Amino acid sequence: MIRWIKRTAVLGAAVLLQLYGAAAYYAWQLPDNYYVQTGSQLEVDTALHISAVPTAHTVQAAAASARTAETTSLRLFGVIPVKEVEVQEIDTPMLVPCGEPFGIKLRMDGAMVVGMERVDTPEGKRCPAQEAGIQTGDLIRSVDGQVIDSNQSLQDAIADSDGVPVTVTLERGEETCTVTLTPAYAAADNRYEAGIWVRDSSAGIGTITFYEPETGGFGGLGHPICDADTGDILPFGSGEAAAVTISQVVKGVSGSPGMLQGSFSDETSLGELICNNRCGVFGTLYHNPSAEDAVPMALKQEIETGPAQILCTVSGDTPKAYDVMLEEIDYSGTDSTRNMTVCVTDPELLEITGGIVQGMSGSPILQNGRLVGAVTHVFVDDPTRGYGIFCENMVRYGLSGS
Repeated sequence: MIRWIKRTAVLGAAVLLQLYGAAAYYAWQLPDNYYVQTGSQLEVDTALHISAVPTAHTVQAAAASARTAETTSLRLFGVIPVKEVEVQEIDTPMLVPCGEPFGIKLRMDGAMVVGMERVDTPEGKRCPAQEAGIQTGDLIRSVDGQVIDSNQSLQDAIADSDGVPVTVTLERGEETCTVTLTPAYAAADNRYEAGIWVRDSSAGIGTITFYEPETGGFGGLGHPICDADTGDILPFGSGEAAAVTISQVVKGVSGSPGMLQGSFSDETSLGELICNNRCGVFGTLYHNPSAEDAVPMALKQEIETGPAQILCTVSGDTPKAYDVMLEEIDYSGTDSTRNMTVCVTDPELLEITGGIVQGMSGSPILQNGRLVGAVTHVFVDDPTRGYGIFCENMVRYGLSGS
């Protein structure tokens, strides 16, 4: 009898240990914040039953116009605490899934440093920018109080200095700095120079993810536009969306991502860009670009592994639906642009592109009649697979401005 009791106690302790281990796993895997449709309760779909138990606490929502978020306790089998999360009620937006290609013309709010060089002067070679402490990735905003809005304005300000030291105001990350730069006389060019390479604009092709009929707002790409040399997000000044026609596809193979090739089809602007952030490019369009009907945005807890579709354009300017499989979903939110693993299964798309190629970033993902998110990245060693972002993240950090 005593031996039976001991065995039962040991077994019970082992089961309890496993349950707490499962709770710890879900505490790491599940996100800290949820949206739910107004008037509904949070439901978490996991292998083991987790219930949401509202608490008496409330917290202020991040956006000034957003509703107050309620603190909710997630509990395994309604008993074992997993974690406390913030749950905020929203009116799920109705969005038009697009898939049309668009041209991106982005102008920076300053001049970004992408490289340096030594200037050949009568006294020898020197790099004034490096001597001043300027670094690659810095954003130059002004020289002696003169606003810098292009590479040309920076060159003119340095050339006009006649070699007298100038004060350069720049942004480095979240900080604003001032440095003193002494221009060098370049004999070959017969002018004063800073020994610096900068970028003031960028252009490329992406895919429109969604259009919001109520406001005319749109989101695309699903990831930021970054500088090819520094890897930093290009600081946004202004920009526009342009019409694009896809003319050719370079098929992707293992080790070499493919790409969509096209051209800006006319001089007419489709709309204005308002920001370039970690979740994509956002702005307003002058008209609805798609013939699709608006569908509800899927909340992240509504997304499941299994069949889905993407809308993308691989020829001309008209999108088509193709089959994909959502293989993995990361609800934790540790990476705002790599929330899902997407596998292309459609034979037609595989034949044309080999899977996911550059230029398809932003292609909307649809599942169960909802807009789930957008394609963002391709796996270099396996172009049939890539990452996708939750539409919820694009709306939260793009349209809402939070």
